[in-house]
Amino acid sequence: MAVIGELIKKAIDITGYIKSDPDPVKEQQEILVMLLEKAKLTAFGKAYHFKEILEKENIIAAFQKNVPVHDYDKMNTDWWHYLLEGHQNVTWPGGQKYFALSSGTTSHSKHIPVTDDMLDAIRKSGTDEIMNLSAFNLPADFFEKQILMLGSSTNLTEKDDHLEGEISGISASNIPSWFSGYYKPGREIADIKDWDERVKLIAEQAPDWDIGCLSGIPAWIELMLKEIIKKHNLKNIHEIWPNLLVYTTGGVAFDPYRKSLEKLFAHPLIYIDTYLASEGFIAIQSRPETTSMALLTKSGIFFEFVPMEGDNMDDDGLVKPDAEIVALENAVEDVNYCLLISTVSGAWRYMIGDTVMITDKSRAEIKITGRTKHYLNVVGEQLSVNQMNDALRVLEKEYDVVMTEFIAAAVHKDEEFILKWYISSDKFPDFTKVAESLDNALQISNKNYKVARGKALKGIEVVLISETIFYKWSEETKKLGGQVKIPRVMKEEDFIEFETFVNQNL
Repeated sequence: MAVIGELIKKAIDITGYIKSDPDPVKEQQEILVMLLEKAKLTAFGKAYHFKEILEKENIIAAFQKNVPVHDYDKMNTDWWHYLLEGHQNVTWPGGQKYFALSSGTTSHSKHIPVTDDMLDAIRKSGTDEIMNLSAFNLPADFFEKQILMLGSSTNLTEKDDHLEGEISGISASNIPSWFSGYYKPGREIADIKDWDERVKLIAEQAPDWDIGCLSGIPAWIELMLKEIIKKHNLKNIHEIWPNLLVYTTGGVAFDPYRKSLEKLFAHPLIYIDTYLASEGFIAIQSRPETTSMALLTKSGIFFEFVPMEGDNMDDDGLVKPDAEIVALENAVEDVNYCLLISTVSGAWRYMIGDTVMITDKSRAEIKITGRTKHYLNVVGEQLSVNQMNDALRVLEKEYDVVMTEFIAAAVHKDEEFILKWYISSDKFPDFTKVAESLDNALQISNKNYKVARGKALKGIEVVLISETIFYKWSEETKKLGGQVKIPRVMKEEDFIEFETFVNQNL
């Protein structure tokens, strides 16, 4: 009998697992008051009159009226650059020890402050995530197994008076002491900055571990598992990790990777989605009946929602000054929203860059639907990344292929627009037929796309390539591993550069 596992499971059952607050709207109101109270004497709080906002009867309305929406460039230009220069009490009380480097779907590196209060919130949310595992009816001995967290290097870069790294590396370097016995690959390997060297050592030591849970972005988990299987000449990863039962995914949509990952398992795992961004821990899948995630409504983040419908966003994917913006109280289900957050790291009405849809308001549950700047709407097609992913699942079934990565763009051809795709595939059926199937799937699922295809969008082209080309491009143009993500949508000029790279590597 797994005595220790039984004790841990019983402790979790007694403590209780994470549940959506019975009144998430009230929780959000309390969080906003806390944020304003703590930051009212900062430079930002004084500039935007937080003291006066707190005296208003409708604090949310006053907050929205007084504080403008910020994207990273505005937040950094107006405020955060002072933190990099060593100033204190700028947008949050105190100084700054950590900066999270952005994960790489934009053209330039971002430095996002991570305060002690945010680290406390992330640790609490991580503990809640572990407690929440009891909702998935796992066997007692699972709680004795190790968790392999494949993130960025925990060897942070020292810069003046602060440390820099990706959020997964910062979080892993601050894991609670009680968790260190369960954590793999361990700090010695996790400190290694070179991705290939880190994965090589993981593969070498993998047989010595008893892994019950994997955590990381799907693409990089897949590459790691392939390396381990190749190194030890395995049929599947369960030959050395027979107790592997759970995969906590996050960062990107999981469905595109399900088919290819399950080729590496002896059997499907329990998949639990999480939403950890550079700006904070946002949501956790809290129950097995759904793939939606519950917003962490009481963990130092206040959420706002901008409908992607109508005239709320400009051509660059930024929120317009007169946009309709609602808090959770007035948000509705099944609408595509641009997500704004205000946090204990001093982000205020901040465009995180993701689009979400509320699937269950009473539980504050959401699904990530895409990125604001990865929303194809050049000629009125209004395609979200979520809809593109769904269309690729149709192709996988029709042609019996595995498609994990893609990049699409509206580009000129003969002075007219076409939609061109590069899609990874393990097989290479006729490109023209695949394009026709993709076109049909998109027209069925999106009426705006169907209208655009009858007007300004004159055609669709598909090129199928190996997924290794995507990863090679990522490695050469950005970096490999950690939280680096392949962009799904590009502007035409960037797409042409990517196309040149592909042609050189075919």
